[in-house]
Amino acid sequence: MTQGDGEKTAVVIEDDADVRHMLADVLEAAGFSTISVGNGIDGVRAVETYQPLVTTLDVNLPGIDGYEAARRIRARSSTYIIMLTGQTEETDVVMGLAAGADDFIAKPFRPRELRARIEAMLRRPRSGAGGAGAASDTAGGYGGTGSTAPKQDAVGPSFPTRAGAGAQTGTVSVVAIAAAAADAIARGTGAEADDAEELIVLGSQLREASLAESWLTHRDLALEPDMRIARIGDREIDLTRTEFDLLAALLESKRRVRSKADLALVLRGESYVTTYFVGDADKRAIEAHMTNLRRKLGDEPTNPRYIETVRGVGYPLTSVL
Repeated sequence: MTQGDGEKTAVVIEDDADVRHMLADVLEAAGFSTISVGNGIDGVRAVETYQPLVTTLDVNLPGIDGYEAARRIRARSSTYIIMLTGQTEETDVVMGLAAGADDFIAKPFRPRELRARIEAMLRRPRSGAGGAGAASDTAGGYGGTGSTAPKQDAVGPSFPTRAGAGAQTGTVSVVAIAAAAADAIARGTGAEADDAEELIVLGSQLREASLAESWLTHRDLALEPDMRIARIGDREIDLTRTEFDLLAALLESKRRVRSKADLALVLRGESYVTTYFVGDADKRAIEAHMTNLRRKLGDEPTNPRYIETVRGVGYPLTSVL
C-alpha cells in the first residue's frame, strides 16, 4: 500500500508498556494504524516488514539501543524517525540525529506536542531515500507540499517473515553466474571454458554462502525457516508446525528470554500487537509444546543443551560458553 491509498502506518518501539500504549493512542488519534514492539531488534524487523510512514524509537532499549536501531532502520527504510528519551544532553541529541533520527523529544512528553511535531515533520519534503533498502513514493500533495513520503506496504498484526529483499540477492547472483557459465561452455573451449569453470566454482561457493545465511543455528541444532527443516547434526527432526515456530522464535532471539505470553502471541501471529489478552490456558499450552519440543530435541530440563527455563519469566537459549 502506498501513501496515496490514504492509510498511514506507524511503528512504536518502546520497552515501557505504559508509554508504548500512550504512543499508540496518540498515533491512532492522528489517523495511524500502529504496530508496537518492545525491543530494538523486533523494531528493526517491524519497520523492514511494514515500511511505516512514522517510527517512534526509545533510546534505552533491551538488546540493541535506540541509536543502533536507528542506524539499522535508516539503512532499510526512509521512515520518519522520532527518538524519545529521558536524556536531554546535547551529545544525546547529536548522536540521535547522526544515527538517522528526524526529530528528538525528551521524556516526559506531552501528547499534543508529540502529535504537533509529527504533523510538522510530515510537512517537510524528503530529500531522498534513507538507505539502500528504502523505498519511497511521491505522495501527491501530502501535507500540502507534494513531498516524497516513505512507501508503505500492507499493514496489520502479523509476525514478519525473515525473508526480505536482501535474502534474494545471493540467489539472483548464483543464477546469473550459472547462466553465464553455461553460455560460455556452449560457445567454445580454451580460455572461455576455463573462465566458465571458474564461474561454476564461484557460483557453488555463493550458493553455499547463501544457504548458510538462511539457517538459524545453536550448537549442533540448525533450522531453515523457509524450507521448514530442523536438524541436529545430520539428523532431521520431525516437528509440528507449532514446535517449529516456537523453536524459530527462540533461535532468532538467542539469549534473550522469551516469555510464555510472548511465545503465545507469536503462535497467534500477533507478536507486534500489545493489546491482545494472553490467558493462563495459553501459557499452559506453551509449557506443553515446550515439553514436547524438548523431548524431540533430546533436551533435559535439569541439564539443558539447547533451551533453558528462567523460572517465572520464560525461555532463552543456553549459553554456548
